[in-house]
Amino acid sequence: MAERVMFIQLKTGHSTDKGPAWISRVRFNRSWKTAYWHGRTLRRWPGLFDANFYDVESREEYWLSGPRRDQADTRYSIIRPKVDDDVREMYEAFLRGAPLPGRERG
Repeated sequence: MAERVMFIQLKTGHSTDKGPAWISRVRFNRSWKTAYWHGRTLRRWPGLFDANFYDVESREEYWLSGPRRDQADTRYSIIRPKVDDDVREMYEAFLRGAPLPGRERG
């Protein structure tokens, strides 16, 4: 299973780009259509508006993407993500210019 450090934002129940956000470790299945994060199973669904994954149990919608070095991960707000302790060092190194594990080639 592939693992990536990702930007995750909850979209359901919040105005555009105003939901809580995280920088976290996410595991993906072989097809990259299912993500496992914080005990949730998220499925990719291309037909969602303003989201690209949904929680299979709660139906909450999420946006998952690679984090940005300029920290402009949201489009229309200045929400700052909570960085999980287990990825803090990797993320801070990424902000200083290092590649993220698993993303050495882009």
